Formats: sequence, structure tokens, C-alpha cells
Amino acid sequence: MTFQFEDFLLDPERRELRQADALVALEPQVFDLLTYLVRNRERVVTRDNLLDAIWNGRVVSESTLTSRINAARRAVGDNGDDQRLIRTVARKGVRFVGAVTELAGAAGKPADTDAWHAPPPAGLPLPDRPAIAVLPFTNMSGEAGQDYFSDGISEDISTALSKLRWFFVIARNSSFIYKGRAVHLRQIADELGVRYVVEGSVRKDGERVRITAQLNDVATGSHLWAERYDRELADVFAVQDEITEAIVAAIEPQLYAAESFRAQRKPPDSMDAWDLVMRALSHYWRVTRQDHVVAQALLEKAIALDPSYGKALGLLGTSYMFTAHMGWMEMASAIPAAERAARAAIRADDEDAWAHNALGHVHLFARRFEDSLAEFETALRLNPNFALAQGYHGLALSYCGRWQEADEAARRAIRLSPHDPYAPVYFGIAAYARFLGGDYAEAIRLSQESLRQRGDFVGGHRVLTAAAGMAGQTGIAHAALKELRRAQPNISLAWIAEFMPIKLAADRERYLEGFRRAGLS
Repeated sequence: MTFQFEDFLLDPERRELRQADALVALEPQVFDLLTYLVRNRERVVTRDNLLDAIWNGRVVSESTLTSRINAARRAVGDNGDDQRLIRTVARKGVRFVGAVTELAGAAGKPADTDAWHAPPPAGLPLPDRPAIAVLPFTNMSGEAGQDYFSDGISEDISTALSKLRWFFVIARNSSFIYKGRAVHLRQIADELGVRYVVEGSVRKDGERVRITAQLNDVATGSHLWAERYDRELADVFAVQDEITEAIVAAIEPQLYAAESFRAQRKPPDSMDAWDLVMRALSHYWRVTRQDHVVAQALLEKAIALDPSYGKALGLLGTSYMFTAHMGWMEMASAIPAAERAARAAIRADDEDAWAHNALGHVHLFARRFEDSLAEFETALRLNPNFALAQGYHGLALSYCGRWQEADEAARRAIRLSPHDPYAPVYFGIAAYARFLGGDYAEAIRLSQESLRQRGDFVGGHRVLTAAAGMAGQTGIAHAALKELRRAQPNISLAWIAEFMPIKLAADRERYLEGFRRAGLS
């Protein structure tokens, strides 16, 4: 059933809202809210109704609920003053008050036509976020009965990408109209209004399965990323989950990199807030002191353009805390600045994983340990494939003395995103966890791997120095301390004791002892 009001068509099956012939970009949650209001237009919908229908009964803040209602209003050309279509009823709830016509079939056409299989009109404009479509993966097994597996992989990737709130992901039903059809990617991109397309194949052979996936930038005709996965098929659904997780974790940084490259080609005075954030991310991922300075300047400019830009605020708060942790910024000034940014990000959108990741950092270095763990867990609930939050959840666990869980979390971050620019950081966190567990040989190995990937990473030098000191590896310890002093000139026993938030006194004393044996005073 399709709903028509004014010059809008709302198609719940295809998950599309169109105004005239143009596709209106909507976040999945906002689309669900608008659909619910239209379907229940004969009554006032209460806050509890919305929580049950849209958030599955989970309690969210009033600001989140208000922001979704406002977004639905903006999508249909309404606002809080006019309330032409979506009206607030004081102390009761909200109601859709526009005149609605119900049309049978897809896209408002009669149900007995072939409209369900027809692609949307060509030449859709690109939305204001990077738009991506996941095509149905090709079943190469020669058995029609195996379609469920290849279809399931495609649908799970679409669902997981939809949780990355920085991207506009075409709904499954629109992407799947191309199943079994030989259509050029350029045509698909034009018809769906996307720049990026994910395609792949599944080949099952006995108890093994091979899955290939590829991310394409259709505008340039380039392949941004491709990978092959070979797995034993002991548990088909576990394999499906594992592959989906791996593909989504790999795709996310590739999309950021592509968007950053596009932003850098724009004249500086023509960049909007999104462009500035993408450029900031390209510097953020480089991990160096100077790059973080540049990233922060770009983010501050983005926030000046849009003071409620939650993504920019969350990234800025995270950057402040990373630079302080590396000893490049005074902790006393970093914590309040990062906390202001993180809390503003959550006020703007309390379901943005970056916002909670930023606040998790703040709580950790303010030694609010339980609050820190809770924020990182919230970030991972909102985006289970968020490798950065997974790694820093491991750091928080290690500073709390829970080294086994910390080691597991850090290794999970490495598995999620093995080619991540922050992989050296994850190896450093795993090294520190092993140090706490007394496995100095493994701590040395992991920290050396961290430094092999990133020779100027301060955290890797710290753990290598302390672990080699405790292991009696004097030559390695002295060399590591020399490099540490080069990377962090202000390092001292007093700095470590004051600014590294190690919860347990015994853990802190053993870490300091490793540095003493290496020659730090």
C-alpha cells in the first residue's frame, strides 16, 4: 500500500518518500516514524506509542524524539510553527493531519501491474549524504535453493550499513529489483540516486563457501575495495553474521576516504560542514600530532557553520582526548573542552555512536570508570561494527584492570578492521592488556607490531618500554625509552602517575616499575 498526500508519495514497501519525481532522503528511523504517523492518522499518537513502534520499547530522551519528529516535518516541507501535516497535541502526542489517499501496488500503481519490478525513474539526485546501494549477491552455486544465503548476506549488509548514520543506504526492496538482471552499474546508480554500489557473489561447494565483495565508486568507475572470504560452513548463520560484520567494517573507512578525497578537490570557500568533517577525518586517521591539530581546526569550522552538527562535535571531543592521552595537549584543558563537545553531540543526536564514543573517552580520563564503560557499550550497541569504539572499550577495560576482556576487545577491533589506520593503536591496547596479565613477551611482540605499522605511535613506545623493562630486556627497554622521549618529550614517571587513568594501585605501580627499570625518572 502506497500513501499519497499533497505532492508526496510514501511507499513503505520500498521504503521511499518521493516529492513529485524526486526521492527525499530520510534516515531509516525518521522514515519509520513518518510511516507510523501516516498509518495511524485517525488518532493522536502518544510518546509511548512511538517508543514501542520505532524504538521497540527502549526509552530515549525527549530531545531524540523531538529531533526525529522535526526531521519528519522537514522531509514533508512542514515545521513546528505551521504544523501543516504533523501536528503536536499538547500533553497528548502528535497526529498526521494531512489528507491521505491510499493507492494499491508499488509506487502508487494498481496492484495487478508490473510496477513492483520496474526500476524507479532515472536520474535521481544524490542526497546530502554519501548514498550507497547493496545489490543482491549472485548465487554462483548453481542451486536455486541456495538463494536464501546470498540474499541474506546482501540484506544483512544493507541493514548493518544503515546503522552508520553518516550514510544514506537504499532500502533492500529497491536494490533487489535488479536481482537476476544484467544492468550496468552506471544505470543502477542513476536509477537509485547513489554514488557507491556494493556487489558480490557466493559460491558454495560442499561444506565450504567462498564469498567475494566489491565496493565501487560509480561516478569515477573505480573499485575502492575488494575482498574474498573462504569459510567452513559448519553454522550457516554464524558464517553469514561473520562475513557481514567483516564486510561492513571494511567498507566504512573506504567510504570516508573516498568522500575525503572528493572534499579535498573542492575550493576551501565552497566546502560545507560535511566536506569539512570528511577532510578532518582524513587527518584524524593519520594519528600524528600535527594532523590532529589540523583536524580540530576543520571540525571547529564545521561547527561554526552548523553548531548542532553532532558528528563534528563527537569527532572533535574524541580528537581532544586522543591528543591529551598522547601527551600533546594539556589534560586539564582537554577534558572540559571534550566534555562540552561530547555532550553537545549527544544533545544533537543521542543515537550517534561517535557522540557516545567521545563521552566514553572523557569519562575515562576523568576517572569516571563505570560511566566510561557504559558510554563505549552504548556506542557499540548503536554500531556493533565500530572498530574505534571497540578498541577504546578495550582501553577502558584495561585501565579498570579487566585485562582479559580488554585483550579480547582489542583483538576484536583488529579483526573488525585489520587495515584500519588506527590498527597500530589497537595493537598497542592489546599489548598493554597483555602487560597487565604479566605476559611481557607477548606485550613486547604486540607493541613491536604496533610500531612496525606506525613508528611514531606514542602508546606503542610506552608499552614496549615498560614491558621490556619488566622482562629484563635492558637493550630493548633503553632503545624504546629513547624513541618514547622523541615521540613524547614530556614523558616522566610523574606524568604517567597523574595522567594515565589506571584504576588499580597495583597495576599502576607495576607499570611505573617497568619504566623505572628502563631508566625513566
